[in-house]
Amino acid sequence: MKEAAAMAKNLDDADIIAYLKANPEFLGAHPEILEHLQVPGRQQGKGVVDFQQVLLEKLRADKSHSQRAQRELIENVRANMNNHNRIQTAVLMLLEAESFEEFIETITQDFPTLLDVDTVNLIIESTSKEIPFVNQSGIRFARQGTVKKWLGPGDALLQDNISGHEEIFGPGAGLVKSHALVRLEISQNTPAGIIAFGSRDPEAFHPHHAVDQVGFLAQVVERCFRIWLDVQI
Repeated sequence: MKEAAAMAKNLDDADIIAYLKANPEFLGAHPEILEHLQVPGRQQGKGVVDFQQVLLEKLRADKSHSQRAQRELIENVRANMNNHNRIQTAVLMLLEAESFEEFIETITQDFPTLLDVDTVNLIIESTSKEIPFVNQSGIRFARQGTVKKWLGPGDALLQDNISGHEEIFGPGAGLVKSHALVRLEISQNTPAGIIAFGSRDPEAFHPHHAVDQVGFLAQVVERCFRIWLDVQI
């Protein structure tokens, strides 16, 4: 350490200039140094571009852009980890349900707080007011074709900046400004369904967001339905 400090004290302008000439990529590899330098623009004729100054400004801009990208990446990773942990906890709560009624209550009453959304609804298609094997508060019944109407051939629909629809969210529709609708396929012998996540945040769900995590949660819900209703896929 003492030897390195002594060498630094013995450096003069000529040594630094020689080093930079021998390593022309140095400033490009370490643009953060530019913030601490005062580099005068060259005296050029009228209308002549000072390419040295332009280069330095570009390096500074590249550094700033890189820092912003790094911050956004870190924020996204943290958000994904947080969502991942929420989904894991939700799955464990489903598995701990001791009755079908508790299973439904976990989805419709506990999930909103756990997943940081405002409402979670279960929508099941029906040709009548009730489905014989499902008679539980917390499940909304919809007309046949509702799932196809909203999801088409896809498995999920994410929308932002919307007005919630009563067909999906019932009396709480006015609160919903963005939603994630995920298909539920319990079995071939049971009606089609949707698990709907609604938020008052207009950008909580966005069409470009990945659906793998809510999709996984929907698959767990499907499997739990089969166990409680004792039906095969």
